[in-house]
Formats: sequence, C-alpha cells, structure tokens
Amino acid sequence: MAIGQNTLTLINRTAQEPYAIDTDGQIRWYSTKWSQHTFVQLSNGHLLMQNRTSKTAKSYNALTETDYLGRICRQYKLSGKLGKGSEESTITAVHHDVVELPNHNLLVTISDGGKYVEDVLAEVDRTSGKVVKVIDLKRLLPATMYRNYHQTSSRSGKVDWLHVNALWYDQKTGNVLLSARNQDLIMSFNYQTEKINWIYSGKKAASWPKKWRKYLLTPTKGTTITGGQHGLTLLSEHGQQLKILLYNNNINVTNGNAKTSGKYSEAVAYTIDLSKMTIKQTWSYGKTLGTANFTRVIGYAQRLSNGNTLIDFGYKQNEQESNIIEVDAEGNQVFNVTLKASATNRTYAYRAYRLNFYPSNYQFDATK
Repeated sequence: MAIGQNTLTLINRTAQEPYAIDTDGQIRWYSTKWSQHTFVQLSNGHLLMQNRTSKTAKSYNALTETDYLGRICRQYKLSGKLGKGSEESTITAVHHDVVELPNHNLLVTISDGGKYVEDVLAEVDRTSGKVVKVIDLKRLLPATMYRNYHQTSSRSGKVDWLHVNALWYDQKTGNVLLSARNQDLIMSFNYQTEKINWIYSGKKAASWPKKWRKYLLTPTKGTTITGGQHGLTLLSEHGQQLKILLYNNNINVTNGNAKTSGKYSEAVAYTIDLSKMTIKQTWSYGKTLGTANFTRVIGYAQRLSNGNTLIDFGYKQNEQESNIIEVDAEGNQVFNVTLKASATNRTYAYRAYRLNFYPSNYQFDATK
C-alpha cells in the first residue's frame, strides 16, 4: 500500500469514539468524544463530528467543529423540529452525512420531525447556525413511493421510505448526488433549481409515473443493480460522462436484485453517459469474497490518489466484525485489517477513510 506523510486510516464507528490507525494497525489518533456517522475534514483544517450534546443525551443532534487536539471551535444543535406539526423527541434529527458547500455552509441529511424520516436535506449557516434552506425529497419523487411504502420502518415507528445515507456536492455543476438505501436508488439533482438530472434504481421503468421516466438511467449488459447501497462519490466528470463509486451492500430492500441479495457485498464503479442516459459498470471488488463479507447495512468505498480502492465491509458476520481492505485496480489486496465489533455497543465501522493527518492548512499549536 502507498502511505504518504501523515496518512492514516480513520475508523468512523456508528457510535463510540473514532480513531485512526497506521499501516501496522497501531492507533495513532483518537477522539474521546462519541461520534455517530459523521466525520468530515473541513476546508479550514478542522474536523466536523456528529455528537451528543451531553453524556446523558439520548440523541446525536450536535455537529461539533473541533481541531485535532479536541478543542471545540463551534457546535451546531439541531432539534428535529423543522417539519409541520413536528415534535421534539429523543430521535436523532441529524443522520448519516454532511458536506461542506462552496460558501462553507453545511448541507446535512436530517429528519424533520414529521411522519417520514431521513428524507430531508438542510443547509446550515456556518456562522449563525441557522437553517437557511430545506429540501424535502418528497417534493422531488413520486408520492406513491412514500405513501405506499411498507417495507421498512424506523425504530421510532415512523416511515423510513427513503433513508438517505450519502451526499456528494459537485462544485463544477452545483448538482447533488445522493444515495437512498430503502429505495435501492441513487440520483442527482441541481441544488439551486431542485431539478432532477438522473435516477438509477432497479425499479422497473413501467412502475414509475411517466413524469419521471425521462430521468431513468438504463444499465448496460452486466451492470449491477444496487441494493441498500452506501457511500456514493463522484470520481470524475468529463462532458456528458460521469464516473462514480459506491459500496453496494447487495440487499434487496425494495428494488434490489432478489436473486443475488445476501450473497456478497462489493465496491462498484460506474460510468454514466448522460447523452445516452445509460450506466455501465466498469469495476468491482467483493463478489469473490462471497457471503463471508456480505454486510446487510453500512459500508463505504474510497478511491485513493494512487488508484487503489479502500473498502469498508462494516457489518461483517452479522455485526461481529468490520473488515477494511485496500485493493489495487486488478483486485490485489495490499491492506487488510479486521476489527472485532460489538452490536450492543455499536462499535462497528460505519465508514473507513484514508486521510492526511494533518492537512497542510492545519496549524498545530497547543497555545492557540
């Protein structure tokens, strides 16, 4: 594996403390603050983590900007009371992902406190902490998808019809890419106009209302249908062609592949041709590992600067292990670490990142 100066593998657990390891698996950095799902390096060299506001709090509704020494710079608290008629509760409003926008505001996946959960995006002003924009994804997709949804529900008993678990903001176009686990769907829309660009899902075209069919991507022969996927990222963009990477859990939640569901999980790269509205699978790794590395939930894939791919099989052996593997373009393993996990304590790896510790714009000064 190619490790640069100050480069570590960050283990971001579903709960508990995040930590980073070196090539030998030795812990070189950790935070004593419990973090759930979100761990982001900001443009100013700071970190953003999703925390509880106190040790006794039952929800992770704080986004904390901190430095590598653990000093808190800012903290944003979301109550989950954005929706009409919503109520304050112990439900976590913030969930899964946050991206920093070009204006340095934060685009956050949230639940707004209404009947439906994990289907709203909110832009949080970085200075004031106020919510300055809300996108309810029920406005973008057919009403039948949430009104008639019965496959899954949240622990609160509310309708978890979409379950947005990954965001990517394309600074070149102003488009947002997102992954929606409970529809086995990925999509793109423009952040300003909220106009859909494309949708990829195993849901048959005939099952979509006519208004949405023009947005559907057609898979080429041999292209995988995603199932319960996580970690959608944009690799490159040239004209009408996009290259993306995601972690395909390969579980048939709503529109996945029932024939292969549960047999393996994999990292997959696709090329999208918008001039033809097609999607083609160009690379994958994980299928040969079979059921041993199947994860029905969580996982992540990161394309590294050397062309290798870091893959987090985060929920392996039904919650007992997290397996992080780095492979080259030919699928040869160059890094493999297995972490024992506890379902009770939720210590499994939600995501694993290869990060530079510390970025060039971070000033390490204990006196400031």
